[in-house]
Amino acid sequence: MTHTSRFTFSVLIVLLSFLAHSQEITKTDSLTKRNKVVGTIPNQKSTVKQENKKDSIPPKTERYGVRVGIDLSKIARSIYEEDYKGLEFVGDYRLAKNYYLAAELGNENKTTDDDRLNFTTNGSYFKAGFDYNGYENWLDMENMIYIGLRYGVSTFSQTLNSYKIYNTSQYFGETATILSGQKYDGLSAQWVEVVAGVKAEVFNNIYVGFSMRLNRLVSNKKPENFDNLYIPGFNRTYNGDFGVGFNYTVSYFLPIYKKKIAPKKVEEKKAEAKK
Repeated sequence: MTHTSRFTFSVLIVLLSFLAHSQEITKTDSLTKRNKVVGTIPNQKSTVKQENKKDSIPPKTERYGVRVGIDLSKIARSIYEEDYKGLEFVGDYRLAKNYYLAAELGNENKTTDDDRLNFTTNGSYFKAGFDYNGYENWLDMENMIYIGLRYGVSTFSQTLNSYKIYNTSQYFGETATILSGQKYDGLSAQWVEVVAGVKAEVFNNIYVGFSMRLNRLVSNKKPENFDNLYIPGFNRTYNGDFGVGFNYTVSYFLPIYKKKIAPKKVEEKKAEAKK
């Protein structure tokens, strides 16, 4: 758990550093272009032309489209953890300037080996909601530092592989492991999920991201004489109703259309002219 926390923190620092570095480069390029445009004004006519150029600053263009990708953490976990197989697809659609519709679709197969229980959980899940981007991008940058909300639904089965009966008497010692193999089908759960994360463009239209999740169960259909200690998409349950999770994603942006946004100075001048 300590190694996972350190790795998560390191990835978050790298992504934030990349965002700051991209912002600084874009700012420098913007200042350089501005200096080239201003230049040396030889006479009054060129001064008038220069003022007209300033007044006719081309509007900023923002792209709207779909971003689709995959959760790398589940793929990596499937490789190094023998008792786990999982796959998750992620996607979002830019609905407005700072708002995105978002969804995740996945499947998990996990065997949990506790002190008293050994069971296998297998099922699929779907999450849908929105993200709000609080990051102010320069020029044509499209990075995100966001918070969001999801509603998750999961259908799954539980297989009780083996268990031990808890013995309160120290005189008789530990009981033997009992093999079961009983399977519980038709289970389901629903929950609300709060999300916080970052997404950074590392190459043209290619993004890497990281997010943390805090979950709260809304409904939970449990089998008889057993409990859903692990739910696909929700992860392990803590105190019955709460869960946490994270993901590392790589995604590709598919632009659909562009929207022009006039610079603030031009908009202010137009507003004053109307008055």
